[in-house]
Amino acid sequence: MVATTSRFTTNLQSPTLNIATDEYGLLTDLYQLTMGACYVNEGCDRKRASFELFVRRLPEGFGYLIAMGLAQAVEYLQNLRFTSEQIAALQATGIFANADRRFWELLKNFRFEGDLWAVPEGTAMFANEPFLRIEAPLWQAQLVETYLLNTINYQTLIATRAARMRDVAGDRITLLEFGTRRAFSPQASLWAARAAIAAGMDATSNVLAALKLGRQPSGTMAHALVMALNATEGSESQAFTAFHQVFPNSSLLIDTFDTIAAAHNLAEKVKSGEMQVKGIRIDSGDIASVSKEVKEILPNTTIFASGDIDEAEILSLKSLGAPIDGYGIGTKLVTGAPVNGVYKLVEIDNIPVSKKSSGKQSLAGRKQIWRNFENGIISGDRLTHISKFPQAYEKPLLECIMQDGKLLKSLDDLDAIAKRTRQSVKSLPQAVRNIAKPETVPVAISRRLDK
Repeated sequence: MVATTSRFTTNLQSPTLNIATDEYGLLTDLYQLTMGACYVNEGCDRKRASFELFVRRLPEGFGYLIAMGLAQAVEYLQNLRFTSEQIAALQATGIFANADRRFWELLKNFRFEGDLWAVPEGTAMFANEPFLRIEAPLWQAQLVETYLLNTINYQTLIATRAARMRDVAGDRITLLEFGTRRAFSPQASLWAARAAIAAGMDATSNVLAALKLGRQPSGTMAHALVMALNATEGSESQAFTAFHQVFPNSSLLIDTFDTIAAAHNLAEKVKSGEMQVKGIRIDSGDIASVSKEVKEILPNTTIFASGDIDEAEILSLKSLGAPIDGYGIGTKLVTGAPVNGVYKLVEIDNIPVSKKSSGKQSLAGRKQIWRNFENGIISGDRLTHISKFPQAYEKPLLECIMQDGKLLKSLDDLDAIAKRTRQSVKSLPQAVRNIAKPETVPVAISRRLDK
């Protein structure tokens, strides 16, 4: 194992850990670079290699995954570079003391020269099906593994959770992404917001993400505002009035003290014409029973629920007849069991290769996924070598997105991806869409791949 624990100083040293596009080259695992140096020494760095990204098993409790993160994968491949400062910093580590000088020349002149095949974002996927394939010079195809796994794994997790929530909530319910404070990093919060919207959620509370995505940020208020203004201005009611003077269309968070009492006070203001209350949010308590009582008090007011909401909770509230018009969803959306995608070499210099490790096998050869529908419902997928042709009613899923490092077509916008996500979920058998103990779609493996 190549490792070092010694401290040293470089011109890249900084107390901040935020990344910029020009730092993509070093945002990788060390072994991607050490393997690259080894490939150069062996003279095989330019051999054509194919790597595929897939999951061996679906996360527990999931019957499908929604592919997401392709846009960030493309942006990474287009911008990946190594600056002279970064190369000097790598050299200063001493780790690469025996590397051939040509390795440094490759880094200095790096430009992704390969092809990218991928399924469109928003596509429902199953175990062992490639989300994407990189076909490139061996050292380049190896180098990009870490970043591709990072963006595809995380955004696919978020998109799948969001798609499941949309599926159980239905198309008329408003779903808001509130997960920034629970996401695994500030960068992850931006990806989570994007993936959630691309999978069918209506908006995000993350202001930076919303504005970068050309969307309107959405949110209400926190308990702190109610407590602060209640303490300084005399009452919870005054706090609501003060907030509405600035934001008259915003929903009010009414469960800071006594939810039902707050609802009655608001109803009096509505009745007197002092205030129009378009929406309220409930963040705690027995949401099903409290929402019913609030609806009786404020019959014309939209009710939002939040507080550790997930797809199972939405399903439960629906079954209890809770009059919920929308949900703000954070922790249970942006965290959870990971999507354990892997990135494996499947072909080198036209030689199919596979991994035979116990429990971690891979299938050799470049692949295509063929999807079959019956009456608009997915009946099964077939995984074959790319040389095979479709059978009747089959549709190929993997498309060539980049060739020789150049983008072949414009990528889909968020609305198009959200539409595809919803169609993908609706095309799944109901047993696969179940939240509790879902089944999955069978994936047939061709005899040539199996052999």
